[in-house]
Amino acid sequence: MSVLKKLASDTALYGVSTILGRTLNWALVPLHTVIFTRPEQLASNIELYSWVALLNVIYTYGMETAFFRFASRQADAKMTYFNQAVTALILTSLLFSGTLMLFSSQIVGWLDYRGEEMNVVWLALIIAIDAVVAIPFARLRLEKKAKQFVTVKIINILTNVGLNVFFLVVCRDIHQSKYLTTFKPLIDSFYNPTLGPGYIFLANLLANGLFLVLLRNGFRGFRFSWNFAIFKELWQYGYPIFIMGLAGIVNLMTDRWFLRHLLPEGFYAGLSSKDVLSIYGNCYKLSIFMALAIQAFKFAADPFFFSKAEDKNAPSLLALVNKWFIVVCVLIWVGICLNLDTISLLIGKNYRSGTDAVPLLMLANLVLGVFYNVAFWFKLSDKTYFGTLITAIGAVVTVLLNIILIPQLGYMGCAWAFLISSLVMLVLCVWLGQKHYPVNYDWARPIGYVLGGGLLICASMPIKINNQWLAIPYHLLLCLLFLLVVLVIERQALPLKIKQKLKI
Repeated sequence: MSVLKKLASDTALYGVSTILGRTLNWALVPLHTVIFTRPEQLASNIELYSWVALLNVIYTYGMETAFFRFASRQADAKMTYFNQAVTALILTSLLFSGTLMLFSSQIVGWLDYRGEEMNVVWLALIIAIDAVVAIPFARLRLEKKAKQFVTVKIINILTNVGLNVFFLVVCRDIHQSKYLTTFKPLIDSFYNPTLGPGYIFLANLLANGLFLVLLRNGFRGFRFSWNFAIFKELWQYGYPIFIMGLAGIVNLMTDRWFLRHLLPEGFYAGLSSKDVLSIYGNCYKLSIFMALAIQAFKFAADPFFFSKAEDKNAPSLLALVNKWFIVVCVLIWVGICLNLDTISLLIGKNYRSGTDAVPLLMLANLVLGVFYNVAFWFKLSDKTYFGTLITAIGAVVTVLLNIILIPQLGYMGCAWAFLISSLVMLVLCVWLGQKHYPVNYDWARPIGYVLGGGLLICASMPIKINNQWLAIPYHLLLCLLFLLVVLVIERQALPLKIKQKLKI
């Protein structure tokens, strides 16, 4: 239990930056959807950032996980691997971003967002910085410097949010002489109202630039060097992770790449394909509450499970962690979906029509999180090629289902494709894992919780309570009842102090 407490403690600490960060970034959704009342204004923001997710994987090409693996097992050679990984990422980032900047005009023409060349340039710089700081961040995690990791992340996020407010609200209002007119000449000297959503990209770039200053300790001792033998060692371990990452991003982002192009004209009355993409993309962000819990867990779990790789109790530990991981995620899913009518009030009214996809998207993220958890078997056994195969199959399923379902179901087809592909990957991972790294997972209760939570969500959806003073207590009561049922079922596994307080 002390081992689980350590994992829970690290997850909670990393979760501070992840949850607070994603929550603050999500707080930008109301800001953006209220300021840009026409959904199509944010369409390029949704689509370009979906490509950024793919490019982030390409720019780091598995080096982060490879560094973890070798540096954790060969502590005396940690700096050798660190220097090589950082050097490689600097060189490739310069090459990749230089190419994107050179061909920015062709890129915006291909994506049909002409006039947004500068946004591509800014994104190229953002991705390059993200790649260069990936290994220093990994080093902080490896050295158990979670507080420093969290501090840097939070400063970056607060800066990004602050700059969004500054550019999109303060500068706009001063430019329009709503207040602080004394500063109007200064603001007008750099503020360009026609840039509009472009300021979202600029704010991100300026905030990311702070990483290079704040991560000074993370770069401590770095020497620019090249050792082909070390790079080959890192690459051979990392490239299956890289391929798996590419396939994983295809699973996550295909919907935003395909939706605008496969949606039949007039499918949603009065909305263009760019409107629909923006509505779906912004409502998708409501499912971020599940994704951030998964990300916080992954930050802590990577170094934790690698350190336990040689422990004979590792399989049973994986099973125990997986069970409680599902329990927590189901509680998040039920809590958000039961209160979705209230949460949706936080985004602009022209975007709320897409919230009906959120329960499916959150469930898909839950299943994907379980897949990530179960997938530790091929990392611990150095059989990462299985992860590549499974994720590639999932990517194919995602692409095919989006092609089939979008013309029939619109953005709901995207949500169903995501859920089904995640289930396919999970089933394959469990099946192969039992052959190569047997783990005695407890599936009965977790699946029961998912089914029970789903039934509760489906049963509550037809009941519409327009008065929020009644709706919020009612939904909170349902959440508490569901939580109580889970605690009663799991009472034997709870610590004595908790059982005594709950009297169960």
